Amino acid sequence: RWLLLLSSLWLLVVPPASSIFQRPTGSPAPPRLQYLLEPLHATVHTQRGATATLPCVLRALPSNYRVKWSKVEPANYRESIIIITNGLYHKNYGPLSPRVRLRHSHRYDASLTITDVALEDEGRYRCQLVNGLEDESISLTLHLEGVVFPYQPSNGRYKFNYHEAKRACEQQDSRLATYQQLYKAWTEGLDWCNAGWILDGTVHYPIINSREPCGGRLLLPGVRTYGARDKQKDRFDAFCFTSALQGQVYFIRGHLNFKEAGQACQNHGAAIAKVGQLYSAWKFSQLDRCDGGWLADGSVRYPITTPRQRCGGLPDPGVRSFGFPSKELRTYGTYCFTGK
Repeated sequence: RWLLLLSSLWLLVVPPASSIFQRPTGSPAPPRLQYLLEPLHATVHTQRGATATLPCVLRALPSNYRVKWSKVEPANYRESIIIITNGLYHKNYGPLSPRVRLRHSHRYDASLTITDVALEDEGRYRCQLVNGLEDESISLTLHLEGVVFPYQPSNGRYKFNYHEAKRACEQQDSRLATYQQLYKAWTEGLDWCNAGWILDGTVHYPIINSREPCGGRLLLPGVRTYGARDKQKDRFDAFCFTSALQGQVYFIRGHLNFKEAGQACQNHGAAIAKVGQLYSAWKFSQLDRCDGGWLADGSVRYPITTPRQRCGGLPDPGVRSFGFPSKELRTYGTYCFTGK
């Protein structure tokens, strides 16, 4: 009797396996696109300085329609309108205005073309068909190939509030990285124990090798997070992102102090390179030098694509740093940048 009673209770508590995985009756199916074609690829890959096209094609032309392109801004989750068209006329909006146009290769084509792609163009875009009660939209992501690097000022770690971190990256020919960019950099080997700001105002640090000073050996590798922090009061480092260069970085040998390094670049019709420019040259041009050189922020670094014992001895490629030595020290050469 007890076994029969327990079996009855079990059937009351646990539903049949088939009912666990069924969609609840009456739940709405995802809306089907009536006028817009689903893009074959939701992500468009590009580099800084290139021309990129985000596809948006109509399968039919409804009467009295408009197509609106907008960009989702990660810092405030708002949408900024870029362009609106009714098929005959269009109007551009916002800072992207001078660099965007409709491809319009045929009457059903509302694809958006961005020329001279900039670092801040990366992100999510929305193509929305506005047609009264039948509005529909597709989302696409513009992805820039690039490199993420940690950055701190000459006076030490954890000195930036959010706005200072944002400005520091921009001064080094880069911008604050997005979470997606930082996560991708971690999957490619970025291991850094200092926490830093990213674009959406949250703070993280990527760990490949778990260790005591970085949360302990028991925590799994990953992108550790401090979450959203006070953008005015809290202070951390920064994670910056840069992409391909529109120019060239090269090394001038010598025993120069910081001022002489800047003058040496000027004598060649160039400028002393910024940190982001050196990282870009290392990533995209495979710049490989065993020589420490001054950069515009007063730091001394050198890029290594083929690791070797005599160049720091570390097993992985990277941009090595000597920190911020005295600017009067006459020990290093300089890295210069010349634009196209």
